[in-house]
Amino acid sequence: MAADDRTPLLYRGLKTVLVPLINALYRPWVEGVEHIPDAGGAILASNHLSFLDSVFLPAAIERPIYFLGKSDYFDGRRRLFFEAVGVMPVHRQGGDAGEASLERGAEILGRQRLLGIYPEGTRSPDGRLYRGKTGPVRLALRTGAPIIPIAMVGTRDVLPPDARIPRIRRVGMRVGQPLDFSRYAGRESDRFVLRGATDELMYELMMLSGQEYVDTYAEKVKSGEVAIGSGDLDELGQLIDDSDELIVHQAS
Repeated sequence: MAADDRTPLLYRGLKTVLVPLINALYRPWVEGVEHIPDAGGAILASNHLSFLDSVFLPAAIERPIYFLGKSDYFDGRRRLFFEAVGVMPVHRQGGDAGEASLERGAEILGRQRLLGIYPEGTRSPDGRLYRGKTGPVRLALRTGAPIIPIAMVGTRDVLPPDARIPRIRRVGMRVGQPLDFSRYAGRESDRFVLRGATDELMYELMMLSGQEYVDTYAEKVKSGEVAIGSGDLDELGQLIDDSDELIVHQAS
């Protein structure tokens, strides 16, 4: 399907230039692309291994993909660039930040477009898959749009967190079957429903990507609020023992 007339001009131009280059250098492979609809709104929920996920993902999908960005970035020339490549500004003000993102996302889906979202909320600090935020599910319940899980593979090897120059490595993408959460219609304020459906989405991403799953938020690990080690059973057992000792100590 060709890009429609509403697709930002620079987006189309960059795809024309970058896709042949990406194909030649990185030889990307794609599985399950048939699960992405030819028309209509849908939420593309991807794991997030590298900054380049936002390059490889749109390059592999024929339809344009729209992402959300902080309105703080939309000033001067940067505003022209972001709008030209399909990044939509979200005006975040205090506690209204989450609702502003949902409204902007719903607007994109209402225009029958594809919305790209990273449920982890930030790039993985160590290549593992982290706990998902409930935003994608909230949007799905609010709009009726399906969520399509997508696993990026190998992009962290191309551009690790501390690297500035991309390496030449083969990358891939697995697209899962659309997730239909219509059975939860009208329950978008039920936190148990939101958590359960989000965990279902993250399970699909784990199966598609083959990543180890960590049931905590990646941003907490990055900030140092939560320390995650190797995840082996001995270490996990020690953490449980330490927690039990702390509880007993506090109780006494």
